[in-house]
Amino acid sequence: MSKERIQKALARQGLGSRRQIESWIKEGTIQLNGEVIGLGQLVETGDVVMHSGRKIIIRDVQQTLPRVLMYHKPEGEICSRSDPEGRPTIFDHAPGLKHSRWIAVGRLDINTSGLILLTDDGDLANKLMHPSSQLQREYAVRVMGKATPEQLKQLTSGVELEDGKARFEDIVEDVKDNKTSRTPSSFNRWYHVVLMEGRNREVRRMWEAVGLTVSRLMRVRYGSVMMTKSNRPGRYYELEPQQIRELAELAGIEYDAALRSGVPVQKVYRMQGRKQSSRGSQPTSGHTGRGRSGSDRTTNSRSENSRSTNSSSTNSSSMDSRTKKSSNRKVTPSNRTKVGHDKRR
Repeated sequence: MSKERIQKALARQGLGSRRQIESWIKEGTIQLNGEVIGLGQLVETGDVVMHSGRKIIIRDVQQTLPRVLMYHKPEGEICSRSDPEGRPTIFDHAPGLKHSRWIAVGRLDINTSGLILLTDDGDLANKLMHPSSQLQREYAVRVMGKATPEQLKQLTSGVELEDGKARFEDIVEDVKDNKTSRTPSSFNRWYHVVLMEGRNREVRRMWEAVGLTVSRLMRVRYGSVMMTKSNRPGRYYELEPQQIRELAELAGIEYDAALRSGVPVQKVYRMQGRKQSSRGSQPTSGHTGRGRSGSDRTTNSRSENSRSTNSSSTNSSSMDSRTKKSSNRKVTPSNRTKVGHDKRR
């Protein structure tokens, strides 16, 4: 790896944005190989950076593919890394990273559920979020009341918001879900809408601009990554290398074909000694539950002076990988994968 500026290298590894890292350098809270540094410092592979007691080793940018997680965010969680009010965040149970950290690709407000992507690569995250990449975001929206043709036309033509004009690329009424809804057919209606940007509360504000209130909002697709019924709320799903390449190509990034997956090899350690309690199951690549899990093995000791022999027992469990391969084609509301909606709300 050739030398590069420290703020660029640290941003690539997910420590923060370049602007934020520059402010830390000015404050003197970043050390390189044991010394306080200034702006413009160059780093190379193997250099050790310390920030607030955290150790980061500069990685070679070309070693592995970035890791990308698909998270099904439930309502009630926030997308900040920490919260003064102590509310749960999307990072609370994310798998641990060594010498890096997860970056959220965009945000969802506390009352919105659905798909949010996390990656350990700052450059990829910035490209996926930047308006110039023109990545589609698809949402399932439940509104109070039925939209008229005039209101739908207005939403696709453009409505004026406080921060500028906004429009949906497409709107499709979810006829099947509306017919099977337990609520009165004249009250709630489900629609699928597509946006090319991600402003704060943009979907809700657009519907409010035409006189309709959103009662439930769920993001179901980001670029080529789709959420399906098998993606349970509160679960993290590791994307496969091919899915990562497809997503990155939409943002204008093409990775070398020789790059291998950045997912670490899962190891199961046998623990011997006295009886120990089981601590859950070891997640396989592609599917990670809330929090960390492991596999314990209990072995009973034998007595040399006793004729009776105690049998050893092994308790282990595993979790099947259920990651769904993404499609190579562009996904639109007309050919989307259906996502189940809770009609009781």
